[in-house]
Amino acid sequence: MTTRDEQTYAIIGAAMEVHRELAHGFLEAVYQEALEHEFIALGIPYQREVELPVCYKAKMLTCGYRADFICFGSIIVEIKALSALTSAHDSQVINYLRATGQHRALIVNFGTPSLQHKRLVHNLRESAQSADKTITL
Repeated sequence: MTTRDEQTYAIIGAAMEVHRELAHGFLEAVYQEALEHEFIALGIPYQREVELPVCYKAKMLTCGYRADFICFGSIIVEIKALSALTSAHDSQVINYLRATGQHRALIVNFGTPSLQHKRLVHNLRESAQSADKTITL
């Protein structure tokens, strides 16, 4: 039996509440701000617009990646407001995980009639074993 990753479930629950309240059709920034309010209300620890360094051949690049949110100190949360997610969005977040050394990420898409979300896990042995909709590298 696979155990649930309670932290990613809490984040997804917060996103579901935002989507239930606002539905689809707003810009990404609206959902990001609303999700921040939901994190506060639920006591989910987060940082917003976090600059994450990117390494290339063991050297830090001067440019980096800015995460929409880092929750629980280690989960990258990428917000989208698109009509559909594609494999390019998965690849983008997978690259963020590889480049930053983080292990868990969520892509949350508010742009569809029903909230879309994907869990991505890099190096499953060191990170939480989450349930459905997980892409393991």
